[in-house]
Amino acid sequence: MRTITFNELRKIKDSLPSGSMHRIADELGLNVSTVRNFFGGRNFKEGKSVGIHYEPGPDGGLVMIDDTTVLERALRILDEVNNEMQKKEATESTQV
Repeated sequence: MRTITFNELRKIKDSLPSGSMHRIADELGLNVSTVRNFFGGRNFKEGKSVGIHYEPGPDGGLVMIDDTTVLERALRILDEVNNEMQKKEATESTQV
């Protein structure tokens, strides 16, 4: 189990590149609505509950995550994006 603030969870979601929800869903064999529900969505008609529990508090409240697999995939995607940006910046600085 992992606990983060709701605002931290939304910041991670908002930082993901376009198409990441579909990528995570495909990689984990989940419905994309289920992945969106993980990040605060409420589509339980198509998606499933994802083992997240909310408690009121500062920064949007606390989010207790039972299964961190979706979060770990999202963080890995952000690492990939950051690594690509660093490579691009390094390449551009050597060309100048």
